[in-house]
Amino acid sequence: MSDYMIRAVAAEGKIRAFAAYTTDTVEEARRRHNTSPVITAALGRLLTAAAMMGSMMKGDRDRVMLKINGDGPVKSITAQADTHGRVRGFAAVPQVILHANAKGKLDVGGAVGNGVLTVTKDIGMREPYVGTTMLVSGEIAEDLTYYFAESEQVPSSVGLGVLMNRENTVRQAGGFIVQLMPGVDDEVISRLEERIRNIDSVTSMLDRGMSPEDILNEILEGFSPEQLGGRTDIAFSCGCSKEKIRSAVSGLKAEELESLIEGEQPVTAHCDFCNTDYTFTPDEIRAIIAGKTILQ
Repeated sequence: MSDYMIRAVAAEGKIRAFAAYTTDTVEEARRRHNTSPVITAALGRLLTAAAMMGSMMKGDRDRVMLKINGDGPVKSITAQADTHGRVRGFAAVPQVILHANAKGKLDVGGAVGNGVLTVTKDIGMREPYVGTTMLVSGEIAEDLTYYFAESEQVPSSVGLGVLMNRENTVRQAGGFIVQLMPGVDDEVISRLEERIRNIDSVTSMLDRGMSPEDILNEILEGFSPEQLGGRTDIAFSCGCSKEKIRSAVSGLKAEELESLIEGEQPVTAHCDFCNTDYTFTPDEIRAIIAGKTILQ
């Protein structure tokens, strides 16, 4: 099954829901950043959430960025997504080794620690929307549930999961977000809460072969769910390139550029999101100074 997400409504529009399958995307992030299992789980959860939150926006160029800053050993985790299912992200410390938590699971909360979650939405306005909430567990799903309620005033339930193979590759990854719309009555709320309390974990459902459609049908059974539109493909995708880096470097002052090549050594720029290096020779820097472009 390739990575994708779906959207749905239920209870005559009083519930909206999103579900995603992200195994290949999370594995690509693990491969690019060489993350340890607990960091793969943490980053994978945040990437999955970012993908679904990106689909909540409407503008073709809209973007959402989720950033967790904690006092745990990972320090920070960042994920960014657009409305087309393209996601990228990284952890400040990709290699963290911790014992399993009390439930015998990867201790994501221990890796993250106490801190804050910041959600930045760039929707083409002069200033982006920024919402910040305290972390309630560091497990990410619970933290996003709290964020939606406190910062956006939207009662929500978020489920995220990453299951690892013995060789530390990603076996399953995905998640869901279910939200209550204004005007929903107490009876619907009670029934939905009961459904969510009794479902299996995201990784258990995925490992049983359940698709995003199956997951939403399981959660929304009895609420007449209706899928909106088709699938949106999800993939790890970074828009960086040497030309974009060149353009950014061109904005430096001539004396700053000259200082970069005083020792006649290549200059390397690094993209944190995809862990890619771009190297410029001294001659390329001199060409930038001269306002020229050297074709590669």
